[in-house]
Amino acid sequence: MTDINGILKQFDPITLEEMESVKLMNRIDTKYAVPIWVLPNILEKAKQDYFVQQIDGKRVATYDTMYFDTDNLDMYLRHHDRQLVRQKIRIREYVESNLHFLEVKKKNNKGRTKKKRIEISGATDDTIREFISAKSRYRWDDISAKLRTKFSRITLVNKEKTERLTIDMNLVWENQMTAISKTFPELVIIELKRDGNVPSPMLRIMLSERVHPLKISKYCIGIALTTPNLKRNRFKSKIRKIEKLIQQ
Repeated sequence: MTDINGILKQFDPITLEEMESVKLMNRIDTKYAVPIWVLPNILEKAKQDYFVQQIDGKRVATYDTMYFDTDNLDMYLRHHDRQLVRQKIRIREYVESNLHFLEVKKKNNKGRTKKKRIEISGATDDTIREFISAKSRYRWDDISAKLRTKFSRITLVNKEKTERLTIDMNLVWENQMTAISKTFPELVIIELKRDGNVPSPMLRIMLSERVHPLKISKYCIGIALTTPNLKRNRFKSKIRKIEKLIQQ
């Protein structure tokens, strides 16, 4: 982290308020998985074209997320079975900001991701039920906490403010059903979020580092890693790729 923090200090900062125009709630996502020792090279090449999000002087934020699903893990299985239209429901805590959001992420059959959320500090059960009913195909009473994920995140914004890049490190998964935990301190998951196919400096950087896109869901990989005897055929190759990456 020393090299990473030192490089981050060389980025121009951007505040949460300044990022309001870069929400990208309806977007195209491109994901990558890289070992932690590749990240300094990526950041060095990105520092001229990107801002780094800064909150109270900190450029690395802590995220704590609880994913919800049905008892038969319908959301996980729809993803596993290649259903193009699917959803994820989660409560995410932005630790440094002390903000808690209930979020519904929807993927449509065009590859677009739409996210709807509400701030739930002090929210009533009725408010939560109404939100889930309006924004999701599920009922709040039919889902429950299944997987907790914790990680550190760097958020970059390109100078044109047409894309965001999230860089997740120090990943921890805690299964709420099996009590099994899994950590991947050597793994970094990078997600490029663009408002359509706009030109991206990061695409060029990844190409120069010989890093190729990898479709990966932190929820699905976490569930697959921590739930014995669960159907996971589709995710086995991704898990092997991740393990090979961090063993290099």
